[in-house]
Amino acid sequence: MGAVSRIARRVFGLPRPRTRRVRVNRGLAVPMRDGVALRADHFAPRLPTAPAVLIRTPYGRGFLISVLARTIAAQGFHVIVQSCRGTHDSGGVFEPMRHERDDGLDTVDWLSRQPWYSGELCTYGPSYVGFVQWALAADAGPDLKAMATIVTTADFHDSTYAGGSFSLDAVLTWAALLSAQRGPRLAKFVELRRGQPKLHRGLAHLPLGEADLVATGEEVAFLRAWLARPGAEYWAERGHATRRADVTAPVLMVGGWHDIFLPWQLQDYAALRAAGARPRLTIGPWTHGSLGLVCHSVGESIAWFQAHTGDGKTSPREAPIRVHVGGAGEWWELDDWPPAGTRTRDWFLSPDGGLGPQPGQPDATPARFRYDPADPTPSVGGPRLVATHAGRLDNRELEARPDVLTFTSMRLRQPVTALGPVAATIRVRASGEHFDLFVRLCDVTPDGRSWNVCDGLVRVAPGRFPAGDGGVRPVRVEMWPTAYRFRAGHRVRVQVSGGAHPRFARNTGTGEPLATATRLLPVDVEVFAASALHLTEKA
Repeated sequence: MGAVSRIARRVFGLPRPRTRRVRVNRGLAVPMRDGVALRADHFAPRLPTAPAVLIRTPYGRGFLISVLARTIAAQGFHVIVQSCRGTHDSGGVFEPMRHERDDGLDTVDWLSRQPWYSGELCTYGPSYVGFVQWALAADAGPDLKAMATIVTTADFHDSTYAGGSFSLDAVLTWAALLSAQRGPRLAKFVELRRGQPKLHRGLAHLPLGEADLVATGEEVAFLRAWLARPGAEYWAERGHATRRADVTAPVLMVGGWHDIFLPWQLQDYAALRAAGARPRLTIGPWTHGSLGLVCHSVGESIAWFQAHTGDGKTSPREAPIRVHVGGAGEWWELDDWPPAGTRTRDWFLSPDGGLGPQPGQPDATPARFRYDPADPTPSVGGPRLVATHAGRLDNRELEARPDVLTFTSMRLRQPVTALGPVAATIRVRASGEHFDLFVRLCDVTPDGRSWNVCDGLVRVAPGRFPAGDGGVRPVRVEMWPTAYRFRAGHRVRVQVSGGAHPRFARNTGTGEPLATATRLLPVDVEVFAASALHLTEKA
């Protein structure tokens, strides 16, 4: 592992190790209160009184996580990598989110009784491995000295039902990933080499209640439960947003502008700030699974842990917020998020395809498109679970579709820097009561390429967004926030369409239950003058 560890240290941008002597004890049994044993690997540095870093994961304890754990251990930490209940070789049944609080606290109790434990605990991990940190954080006690939560959130409810729709791509892809871990390695390799055809068939399948069988060959209990939209009690048992204010440990948050959890991660940040905490926040030009995110987060997390354990000689950066500004290729340091010194400006959508500072004539003929769920408008880039499908892409092919409207500004005479929340109010009239509105902000370069910046979707149904005169209803679409500079000579563009499949489950147009709907009803949508993009800009 010597050469591998040296390469890992360079990739993660870490200083020289504090020790090269790391002992590994594998398959330790950690008892839970109900008698189930969870298995863990312990990476022990040959150092006195080293703090501990706990990584609880449902993704196994294979080669890559071992390299990461050994690398962190060499920086001066005991590292415990534990498989969550019902995953890898741990006992019990994996029910996403349900047992993570109790299992996490039982693991902390076990740690406190180990002879090598110094009384200083840190937690680390991305995505679900970050969620499990929130699960134990409020009740872990004073031993919890620091958390590093990477592209994650304290509660998965809102991200699962983003905009009132269903985050099909993220949920089904995750279910397929978990299923593949239990299957033969050869079958998993063949499926990946073929481009995951079973997963793609599952994403396209109706009814959605059978998509798990198509994608994985088995019923996935949690997916079927989420499709049935369980009530508040179900999610209250599995989420931890209500306890964020009780977390006293310093929290590092690392997110990406094209990450699936970013809006809700920023809600976690706002809740901590409202409780008087001072979390550290970094947002980079990353997707959920991008290599750059992993490399950066490891280095910053270790610095964060070193600043809050031991003698605290290593100090993290001074600025509490650091964001990457797209279009400019710059990193900015800020005092808070949303930052001070910004203003919200409206960019009005003209039915003739323009975008500008003045609303169009109220009697102008509206722009129109037809959304056909039998040929759903595809998702191109943006926040997707798999990095190869995510991020910043040229949208010209998407914009050539007849079911995508575009509204484009004149060439900018001066740069425009968006810095903060983004939303849109679209005034629409539709032929049906059930439809979606997907709104995307793009940067159009002088050569005509259209690069997505941020977006969002809202599901319209009876009782939401009531119609006014003439059946026109104002629909507010909350979009992903951004930090982005539109350069002089570029143009600002807004897309409006009826979906982004398979990122969001298609709206069948019938109002039938999500899990069982098969009948597809096209909807005609008109977009009226006075629709507007609400862009937070640097003053």
